[in-house]
Amino acid sequence: MQKRRNFSRAFKLEAVRLVKERGVSVAQAARDLDLHENVLRKWIREVSADPQQAFPGQGQMKPEQLEIARLRKEVAKLKAERDILKKAAAFFAKEAT
Repeated sequence: MQKRRNFSRAFKLEAVRLVKERGVSVAQAARDLDLHENVLRKWIREVSADPQQAFPGQGQMKPEQLEIARLRKEVAKLKAERDILKKAAAFFAKEAT
């Protein structure tokens, strides 16, 4: 079984620069760098979409992803609080009768 290779942000940016700035074809650059063409094409898309936030690194999230994670935690907490209040209301309603 082949181990998955990890590439640094600098390596990815330089690979994209080969294609975009130096005019090397994607196929040739992929062969030269021992990559699959689709991997290089994906890197080019990522840089084109958001050059500053492309390739944040392992364990690092883009600001939008951090906000989504924070909001998901908040939603889960609010749902738990709501469920507790529903159960308490049902309990006290039963006790009152």
